[in-house]
This record gives sequence, structure tokens and C-alpha cells, in this order.
Amino acid sequence: MSFLLPPDDLITPNSRRSFLGQSGLLLSGAAVALLAGRDALAAKGGASTESDVRVLNSALGAELEAIAAYQLGAESGLLQKPVLDLAVTFQGHHKEHADVLAKTIAKLGGKAVSAKDKYTFPIDKLKTQADVLRFAASLEKGAVSAYLGAVPVFGNRELAKAAASILGDEAMHWAVLRNALGEAPVPSAFMS
Repeated sequence: MSFLLPPDDLITPNSRRSFLGQSGLLLSGAAVALLAGRDALAAKGGASTESDVRVLNSALGAELEAIAAYQLGAESGLLQKPVLDLAVTFQGHHKEHADVLAKTIAKLGGKAVSAKDKYTFPIDKLKTQADVLRFAASLEKGAVSAYLGAVPVFGNRELAKAAASILGDEAMHWAVLRNALGEAPVPSAFMS
């Protein structure tokens, strides 16, 4: 599998800082909240921390799947330049989410899940740019629903706040993809 972003050894510290600054990929408050002060929680352990690690690993698995899905879309040859750029940007967001989630799981004393060797995507149904956009939109909507379900079950409220921030990003992705398809970006006043 090729990568949309160059490997770390091809990005110098100055070019990485420049790239991150220009693309808005600086750590958000939510990412900082996920990473800050987790050592004390890891020392506590307990059922609540174990449950939080399970929820974080579920989220991480979904983020890894999204990274692979955007890779598939980018390599399909079906995306025109502005849409391809959007897919690369969204994939970058998912990479950031995955990185922070994996680090948080480790700080909590857990073992982060890994990406699957192969994902089952509807490749035979992806024949046009619109097909790829619909597929990506369905994954983003699913991510919104998953994070919406995860937020209230975190034992640690800081983790819940951080997950809610990621939920917001996923919702924006879904809205932008719907808009790119010519659909109402926000189809209703509530998410379920």
C-alpha cells in the first residue's frame, strides 16, 4: 500500500512544522486532553479504565479503517483534483485521530489495535467519483454515530470531551462530502 503523505524520513523537522502549520494539523485541545495526565489514570487501573481502553480501541479500529478507505479512494483514479485533495486532507485527520488514540491507549496501560491486513470495501460498486464520495460519506456518518454512542460511556469525562471533539470533525467530513455530492450538507437538526 502506498501512502498519501511522504514517509517520516522524507519530511525534515522544518518542512513538517511548515506542513502542519499550513494544513491545520496542529494538536487540538481534544488531542492534548487525550494525552495529558493519563499516567495517573493508568496507575489507578480498574474497570472504568479497562472499559475506556476498549472504547478507545474501537474508535482506533474505525479510524484505521477510514485511513484505508481514503487510500482506496485516492488510488482509485476516480477522484478529480479538488476532491482528491479533500480526500487526502480527511485521511490526514483520521491519521491524527488514530495516532492520538493509540498513544492514549498506551498511556492508559492498554495495547492499541493494529490496522487489518485487508478491509472488505465495496470495490466493485465504486465506478465513479460520486460512488467514492457516497462510500466515504457513509463511513463518516457511521463514525459520527459511533462517537455519539461512545461519548456517554467513558468513565473519564476528559476522554468523553475529546471523543466529542473528534465526533465534530467526523460530522464536518460527512457534511462536506454530502455537499460535494450535491446533497443537503446537514439533512436534519439532530444526529442519531
